[in-house]
Amino acid sequence: MIETRSATVADAEGVLAFWKAAAEGTSITDDVAGVTRLIGRDPDALILAESGGVLVGTLIAGWDGWRASLYRLAVLPSHRRQGISKTLLEAAEQRFRELGGRRGDAMVLVENKQAQAAWAAAGYRQEDHWRRWVKPLG
Repeated sequence: MIETRSATVADAEGVLAFWKAAAEGTSITDDVAGVTRLIGRDPDALILAESGGVLVGTLIAGWDGWRASLYRLAVLPSHRRQGISKTLLEAAEQRFRELGGRRGDAMVLVENKQAQAAWAAAGYRQEDHWRRWVKPLG
């Protein structure tokens, strides 16, 4: 049985290890300070899926009062195709609805065809008229 819960600061190192095994790509904020800062600012943003006490999935459901942003949907390779992504997305979408969110916005790597298929299956669609612009602040 899959259970979801909000991450705590104590989960930070385990989440980082999980992302190395299950997530595509890395982020400039992939460190304990980045994860704990997220949890400190929004304690319910990082949703964990567990099975028998084992971390099997994650999703960041960030809400800034304007946008409902989704990041780091990742499922342990040995547990894929078991509905874990769906469970995580349902938890995130419910969170957003309760906060007043009107649309979920997901960041998906262009090269990650498997993730694109998963997002499409969940009812999300690609918007080609947007481009992400970034600038490192460090």
